Amino acid sequence: MPYTLKTPVHSELLIRKSRFIACVQPIDDRARAVAVVAELRAQHPGATHVCWALLAGGQSAAVDDGEPGGTAGRPMMDVLRHQDLDGVLATVVRYFGGVKLGAGGLLRAYTDAVAQALLGADKVPLQRLKALRCCVPYALEGFMRREIHSAGFELIDAAHGSVVTLHFSGPETQVAALMSRVNDAGQGHVQWMGPAD
Repeated sequence: MPYTLKTPVHSELLIRKSRFIACVQPIDDRARAVAVVAELRAQHPGATHVCWALLAGGQSAAVDDGEPGGTAGRPMMDVLRHQDLDGVLATVVRYFGGVKLGAGGLLRAYTDAVAQALLGADKVPLQRLKALRCCVPYALEGFMRREIHSAGFELIDAAHGSVVTLHFSGPETQVAALMSRVNDAGQGHVQWMGPAD
């Protein structure tokens, strides 16, 4: 079972005068990860490198940011995978201290920075969300709202036309049970559309 982090975790290592500032944090997608990396660059204008690794529901990335290929992003990602994490972004800001570490030294430094941050991490099971959309007659709207709420789903939107169109999302593991209950009670009057197809 994959896990994510409850809160961001940090570490800082000093290796042969180079400073490595690591953070591993929960994150949903690549767009948010890119924004976080841009924020780090702005906060650390004197940093030599801002390397990162992302695992977020199939949106993965391993970025060396100028370090020799395969010495930063990939080792960071390996640590995340080894810890069975998903929905996380690992970043390491490096301030070069004037002493070259070599490929092996860089690989160890980036691996250790992320691993050290994760030592005190509070891991929680990753719960993937799924969006659903359905149309129901007005007579079933109250029933649907109760079912959505009781299944732990969140109602995103309700549009009222000739029928009521409900858009909601919730735990992927609960989708089949919810759809089955709704279909049984709706007796053919619930029409699933969009992401639920």
